[in-house]
Amino acid sequence: MTQDDLITIPARHGKAATLKAGQSLRLINTHGTQVVDCWAWRQDDLSEFMSMEATRVWNQRLNPDFGDTFVTNHRNPILTIVEDTSPGVHDSFMAACDRRRYERLGVTEYHRNCFDNMIEAVRELGYEIPHPTLASLNVFMNIAVMPDLRSLDTRPTVTKPGDYITFRAEMDCIVAFSACPQDIVPIQGMEDNIPRDAHFCVLDDGFPDVPGTSTWTPDTK
Repeated sequence: MTQDDLITIPARHGKAATLKAGQSLRLINTHGTQVVDCWAWRQDDLSEFMSMEATRVWNQRLNPDFGDTFVTNHRNPILTIVEDTSPGVHDSFMAACDRRRYERLGVTEYHRNCFDNMIEAVRELGYEIPHPTLASLNVFMNIAVMPDLRSLDTRPTVTKPGDYITFRAEMDCIVAFSACPQDIVPIQGMEDNIPRDAHFCVLDDGFPDVPGTSTWTPDTK
């Protein structure tokens, strides 16, 4: 991989790519401070999309870990984490920011947001999402589960410059990212809370052969 292979996700904006089954996409937190929202869809049927709800059932885990497989709303595998050099702190609970979220935060003018970024990024590839969802995978986002096991605490990301996570495609799919524009709630990893660029590249090889996870089933023995 060279610098020429890297695709920029501009701060406050989105970018998308298509993957063939077996390819991987490496997402790099270039500055170590940026939360990146992620969505994925089956390429030949965009009504099938990566589902955080179904994935939590599949893995029996609150938030994803190395080796975990993400599944769709049809409960088919779509992405698997095959590398993660970050501390492994990612979030599957918080809804992506949208225009209405910023209105609730007191913003009176249009504020760039992950939901619109996702739609714009996929349109750049010539696709239209039939049922866009707020339920994104929030890569590098630090949402802590509190000791009462019910409350959540929103904290700045804990990644370092150059940390990356690599997703292997389990089907032909479209993956969209948004370099989260949130600059009011302190989620970015520096005190200035300023969104910054992130980068990704598509890989045909050079990543670990991680088997991924099968659906959880209860122990009936």
